[in-house]
Amino acid sequence: MTRSARRTRRTLQATGAGAAALLALAACSSSDSASSDSAAGSGSSSPAAPQLSGTVTVFAAASLKESFTTLGKDFEKAHPGTKVTFSFGGSDTLAASITGGAPADVFAAASPKTMAIVTDKKDTAAAPVTFVRNQLEIATLPGNPDKVASLKDLTRSGLKVVLCDKTVPCGAAAQKALQASSLKLTPVSYEQDVKSALTKVELKEADAAVVYKTDVKAAGDKVEGVEFPESAQAVNDYPIALLKDAPNAAAAKAFIALVRSAEGRRVLTDAGFLKP
Repeated sequence: MTRSARRTRRTLQATGAGAAALLALAACSSSDSASSDSAAGSGSSSPAAPQLSGTVTVFAAASLKESFTTLGKDFEKAHPGTKVTFSFGGSDTLAASITGGAPADVFAAASPKTMAIVTDKKDTAAAPVTFVRNQLEIATLPGNPDKVASLKDLTRSGLKVVLCDKTVPCGAAAQKALQASSLKLTPVSYEQDVKSALTKVELKEADAAVVYKTDVKAAGDKVEGVEFPESAQAVNDYPIALLKDAPNAAAAKAFIALVRSAEGRRVLTDAGFLKP
C-alpha cells in the first residue's frame, strides 16, 4: 500500500470515529433532555387534594332532618374516615347556641332572619348562601276527617290546631300567611320546631298543624297534606354557611359543596324542597 493510500485510510477512520462520538453525544443529550422534561412535568402537576378526616358538626333546621341525614351518609361514604354529626332543631335555638359558643362547623337555617342572628355576631367564615326554599302546607289526620280545605277552615270553633312558635321560621311564615288572608287563629299550642308541631297531629293530639310541605311528605301516610294558596306569600329561603371557628373547616367546606351540588339538589328536591 502506498503512503498516499495509508494516509487516506487513516483520515477515513478518524472521520468515522468522530461521527460515532457525535452520535453518542447527541443520544446522551436527548436522553438527558427527556429526563429533564419528565422531571419538570412531574414537578408542575397539581398536588393531590388532602384527604378529609374527622368529624363535621352540622347545626340544621329540623325540616332538613331527613334530607341532611341522607347527605351525611353519602358524604361519609365518599370520604372514608369522616363522620357527620347533626343537631336538628328550631333555627332560632340553634343560632343562639352558636353565638353562645357551641362548637359547630356548619349552620343551615330555615330563614335568613335566623341566620342573621349568627352573621350579626360575625360568627360565620363566609357569606351565607341560599341552597333551597320551602313552602307551607296544612297537615291533617289521615283521611282528613275534619274536611279541612283551606287556611280559613283552621279557624273553625272546636278544631284543635297547632302552630310553630312565632320565633321559629315555620311559625313566622304561618303568621305571614294568616296576615295575607286577614285571618286570626289561636292554636292549642305553639311548638319550638316544625317536627314537634307535626308530631302533635301524628299522635292525634291535634286535628291539624301548619308545617312545611317537606315534613308532610316525610311523614308519609301518618298525615294528609292540604295545600293553600296563601302559602305562596310565605316561602322561606334556607341559607347555609361555614362557621368562623369551625373545628374541621376543610371537611365542612366539602359538606357544603355536597349540599349545593347536583347530587345534593336531587336529594333535597326529592324531599319536596324548592330550588333557590
